[in-house]
Amino acid sequence: MVLVSQIYGLLKGDKDNMQLLLNRFLIIIGFIFIFSMCVPPQDGSGGDFAKEKARLDSLRDVRCPRLMSSAAEYYRNRDWKQTIRVYSEITDLSCDEWNAVYAPPEEIYQYYSFAYTQIGRFDSAEFVLLDGLQKIPQNVQLRKQLAYAYKRQGKTDKEIIEYERLVDIAPNDISILNDLAKIYKDQGNYDDQIIILKKILKIDDTNDVAQSELAVAYESSGKNPLEVYEKRYMDNLDNISYGLDYSERLIKADRVDEAKDILKRLISKDPTSKLAYQKLGKVCWETDDLDEAASAYESLFKIDPRDGRVAINISDIYIDSENYGKALRWADKSINLIDNSGNGYGQKGKVYYKAWESLKKNPLTVDDKIVAKLAYDNFVKAEKMSYRGFNRLKYLKDNAKDLLYGKAQWFMAENKVKRSGVIRTTTASYDWVTDNLAPESNWKK
Repeated sequence: MVLVSQIYGLLKGDKDNMQLLLNRFLIIIGFIFIFSMCVPPQDGSGGDFAKEKARLDSLRDVRCPRLMSSAAEYYRNRDWKQTIRVYSEITDLSCDEWNAVYAPPEEIYQYYSFAYTQIGRFDSAEFVLLDGLQKIPQNVQLRKQLAYAYKRQGKTDKEIIEYERLVDIAPNDISILNDLAKIYKDQGNYDDQIIILKKILKIDDTNDVAQSELAVAYESSGKNPLEVYEKRYMDNLDNISYGLDYSERLIKADRVDEAKDILKRLISKDPTSKLAYQKLGKVCWETDDLDEAASAYESLFKIDPRDGRVAINISDIYIDSENYGKALRWADKSINLIDNSGNGYGQKGKVYYKAWESLKKNPLTVDDKIVAKLAYDNFVKAEKMSYRGFNRLKYLKDNAKDLLYGKAQWFMAENKVKRSGVIRTTTASYDWVTDNLAPESNWKK
C-alpha cells in the first residue's frame, strides 16, 4: 500500500488519469496476490495458474456482458459520467481480450474517449485513446479522435503528427488529406499544404475544392498559380467556371489576348454565359477595344434585356468611342428600365455633357447651348431621384447665363422657331440629338 500511495502522489495532478491507473494497479496486484497464493510450494506446476485464469474468465463471462449493456444504455441516454465509470471497469477487466466480438476494442475506446470529450476532458480522452491504440495501432477512427483531442488541447504539433500517421495508414482517404491540408493552411505552412493537395488531386483530379485551394496555396506561398488554373481548365475544357477563373488569372498576368481567346472559347461552348460576356466586355473596354467591348455587352443585354446596368455600360462605351447617337439610345433604354433610381436620367445627362464638352465651339453656338441645357435638364431630373453618379449640374447652374440656352436666346430666335414652340439643334455635329427643348414659361414674359 505504500507503493500505491506513492503512485497516487505522483499522479495527483490529473485526478481522472490517476484513478484509471490506480484501478488497474490494484487489479494487477490482486491478480498477482491470487496467483501467488495458488502457486504450489514444492513443484512449479502451472495448474493452479490455469485454474485462476479460468476463474477470471468466468468472472468476465458474468461481468463483461452486463457492463457492455450498461455502457450502451448510459451512452444512449448521454449520461457521460456513468458511461465513463462503466467503461473504466470494462477496460480494467480487459473485456475486449475476453471476447472481442461482444466487446470490440474499437467500440470500447471510441465511446469511452467520446464520453470524456463531451464533458470537456480532452486530456483524459487522450489517455484513453493512447491506451486503445496500444492494442489496435492501425485503427483510423481512434487516431482521428486522438488528433481531435490534441487539437482541443492546443497540441498542434502532436495533431499534425497524428494526421501524418493517418495518411500512412489510409493514403487514399481524401477526408484525412483534406483535414491535414487545412491544418497546414491554418499554420501558414503552404509548401506542405501544396504537397497534400497534389496528393488529393492525384487520387481525384476533378476535385474542385482541392483545385481551388491549390491555386490559393500557390499564391499564398509566393508561387505563380497560373499553371494550376491552366491545368485545371485544360483538363476540363467543358467546365465554364474553370475557364473563367483561368481567364481572370491571365488578365492579372497581363496576358490579355490569351484571356480574350479563352473567353471567346467559353462563349462558343455556352452562348448563355453572362459572366463570360461580362468579363470579355470588361477586358476589351479596359484595353480600348471598344467595338469588341460594345459587341460583348450588347450580347449580354440580349440574354437579359431587363438589366439597365448593362445598358448604361453600353452607353458609356459609346461615349468613349464618341458615338453619341448610340450612347444616347442606350441611355434612353436605361431610363425605361431603372427610371426610379435616376441612373437613367443621369446617364442621359452624361451623354449630352460629354458630347457638348467634345463638340462645343469657341465662342459657343446656339446648338452648343441647347445641348448644354439638355444635359442640365436631365441632371436636374436625376438629382431629384437621389442620383449620385456623374453629375455636372452645379457647374452648369453656376454658369447658366453663359452656357445654357435661355430667355436671351429665345428672344433672339427666329419667328418660325417661336411659332413651332420647340427648339432643335440644326448643325451636322449635333444631328444625332433626338430631344427638343420646350421654351420655359418665364422666357415669354
